[in-house]
Amino acid sequence: MDNKEQAAEILLSLSPLEVGGLKDGINFFRNKSSGKNYILYKDKNHLRACKNMCKHQGGLFIKDIEDLDGRSVRCTKHNWKLDVSTMKYINPPGSFCQDELVIEMDENNGLLLIELNPPNPWDADPHPPKDLAFGEVQITYLTHACMDLKLGDKKMIFDPWLTGPAFARGWWLLHEPPSDWLERLCQADLIYISHMHSDHLSYPTLKRLADRRPNIPIYVGNTERPVFWNLKQSGVALTNIHVVPFGTWQKVDRNLRFMILMDGVHPEMDTCIIVEYKGHKILNTVDCTRPNGGRLPEKVDLMMSDFAGGASGFPMTFSGGKFTEEWKAQFIKTERKKLLNYKAQLVKDLQPRIYCPFAGYFVESHPSDKYIKETNTKNDPNELNNLIKKISNVSTWTPQPGAVLDLGRMLKDPTDSKSIINPPSGTKIYKDSWDFAPYLQTLNDAIEDEIFLHSSWIKEYFTWAGFKNYNLVIRMIETDEDFNTLPTGYNYLVDFLDLSFPAERPSRNHPYEEIRSRVGVIRHVVKHGLLWDDLYIGFQTRLQRDPDIYHHLFWNHFQIKLPLTPPNWKSFLMQQG
Repeated sequence: MDNKEQAAEILLSLSPLEVGGLKDGINFFRNKSSGKNYILYKDKNHLRACKNMCKHQGGLFIKDIEDLDGRSVRCTKHNWKLDVSTMKYINPPGSFCQDELVIEMDENNGLLLIELNPPNPWDADPHPPKDLAFGEVQITYLTHACMDLKLGDKKMIFDPWLTGPAFARGWWLLHEPPSDWLERLCQADLIYISHMHSDHLSYPTLKRLADRRPNIPIYVGNTERPVFWNLKQSGVALTNIHVVPFGTWQKVDRNLRFMILMDGVHPEMDTCIIVEYKGHKILNTVDCTRPNGGRLPEKVDLMMSDFAGGASGFPMTFSGGKFTEEWKAQFIKTERKKLLNYKAQLVKDLQPRIYCPFAGYFVESHPSDKYIKETNTKNDPNELNNLIKKISNVSTWTPQPGAVLDLGRMLKDPTDSKSIINPPSGTKIYKDSWDFAPYLQTLNDAIEDEIFLHSSWIKEYFTWAGFKNYNLVIRMIETDEDFNTLPTGYNYLVDFLDLSFPAERPSRNHPYEEIRSRVGVIRHVVKHGLLWDDLYIGFQTRLQRDPDIYHHLFWNHFQIKLPLTPPNWKSFLMQQG
């Protein structure tokens, strides 16, 4: 079959007898030979079908005992709920749709479940692998998600976060980057930045680079929210950014090309990459939840992905109701284990020659975030690698800053002691001090800004944000460093149904959230029109909600969909007279 054509794959076949036995409502099926699970929904004579796999993190659906109509299923991983009669997720509300499968009846009234698979874009114009000389392809780990790739006579760098914090002031580097990191950046032929989160798109790092080499070629995917949406406001003078389409090879030279792919869960912002040199593929799935919708190349030479967990304010920053310390600790422990097993299974399925866990090496090192640091435990890369070794023949690499993997050597003999060269003994691996002061000062400078002398900034800001016609009321409370209410701070309600700012909660039935935020961070975010990831992923808030429902539309708007240009505070201040 020509790999450039769409392929129809039969996933499940039911005999006429099994079709006759379908009951109205939800029917679960398992293909015994493939081990894959499916759901069929019957409404009189109408049938719909999908894979029994949650779109979030691939969990298995079971019957939702709270659903009296027999239309919804519940994911065993995070309690997401899918209405199979509409193929829309109902928890979180207003979030995703499930991909449907094609149903075909044969002449005997048997049934086939069919998936129409587009061709794999990386199979276009295949390059057969050529032998690699020792030293020809070397991968050096710098920090977190930052890799320095030597590919023949070209150098490519992934996601450079090498100085300063990420997510306002919540994340700091766990590893001490090699002392020559800036030289390495300046010498790169190209840089790939996977997405806009500040542990991948680090403006403090890029500022240092731009001061030395503003025209360095940087490549990003063509996401709905541009990766560099905030470049102008950042003051970082990069002049050579290339936005490339998804799923097409980008040729660097006759031996080197790369392809950027989108994430299946967050296509508006997340991407991953395949780099190919002389036919040898390196797959970097970065932070993607379901990279390329779960369709990825198998048997690549090197695969790297995130592994650690903990990149969210949930549940550490929540309180009230079920959110006791015991519940949080148990939830985190269970979640980390699920993630570990999910990553190990993914590696087993894809069968790369070598796997490297990365993009999870951060720490909540500011003293004020001691509680988060102690609560937000991360997966251990060695534990994941040991699990992978137990269930597959994949070689693994736990990287240290400055460590070098020689791909040619490793492919020839994974036991070759020279295939991975670790930094010399005595090299500092973990950071033990961070330069907090200048970054906190930048945030706290917003506290005294003239904008906040006028309480009408609240209406101005939320009108600019553009989220309304949604039944949710939030109370925003400005706090001190320890999340105690600031007597001089703002404390107000926002009703998103009609975008009003009432003095008291409305009498109608409404979901409610209380969001307490450190004053310097919330005012910095408001002033500059930044996304709320700085607040939520950066652990700069404390939240309570009633009922305990994740409002996907609300959070998705403030974390991804805010306007691309900041509020016009200059005009606002002129109106204040």
